[in-house]
Amino acid sequence: MAEKTALDWVALILVIVGGLNWGLVGLFEFDLVAALFGGMTSVISKVVYTLVGVAALYMLYFASKK
Repeated sequence: MAEKTALDWVALILVIVGGLNWGLVGLFEFDLVAALFGGMTSVISKVVYTLVGVAALYMLYFASKK
């Protein structure tokens, strides 16, 4: 099994954060990212959402690499 790189770990953490955030949205209608960074339309929130999406795509690539 290949050693995980720093990029692998960052992508994993971002995907976990995104999954937990979606869980909170689904269960309690509470968006933690928006609450922390000033709403869904703030630049920082958009950056976080984009990074989570890119991390998910990277994880799909990483999972199919075997």
